[in-house]
Amino acid sequence: MSDHGPRLETERLILRQWRKDDFERYAEMFAAPETHHIGGPLVLGDAWRRFLQMPGAWAVQGFAMFAIEEKATGLWMGQAGPWQPAGWPGTEVGYALHPDAWGKGYATEACAAAMDWAFDTLDWTEIIHSIDVANTASQNVAKRLGATNRGRGIFQPPHDKFQIDIWGQTREEWRARRGVAA
Repeated sequence: MSDHGPRLETERLILRQWRKDDFERYAEMFAAPETHHIGGPLVLGDAWRRFLQMPGAWAVQGFAMFAIEEKATGLWMGQAGPWQPAGWPGTEVGYALHPDAWGKGYATEACAAAMDWAFDTLDWTEIIHSIDVANTASQNVAKRLGATNRGRGIFQPPHDKFQIDIWGQTREEWRARRGVAA
């Protein structure tokens, strides 16, 4: 894992490629009970296998969620970015943040940069967020990003046990909201 690949910067964050030393905080994030909304909590070995998904997706697909680094501290704060495994309900910009990063607006800030990148670089025409129906914090992030609830979605087995809503918007809706010409 290296820094080769896209790098995005916001006022407070760096969205970059994954590094092996991100794993300790990644494992902490997925050990938290609150990660049940995104398939956790995970024991160390399962966290390692999931950790390898993102650099693997970058290598195979040319995109995946970015590692989020806080500029002020250099700490890994979470992940955000384009995500579309086989059978996924759409072109998603997903996000998950370490508990240290909650309540600071980092998810919205990181996702906005990742959405700009996905629309401009990947030429996506819409972006969704697949959100557990009980995860009000993630629903609030989606609302701040301008997404609307499009109704229930279903993941492929074995993840079909999760009840999710699909939140989304088109590229045109996003750009109009951001004041960006098409």
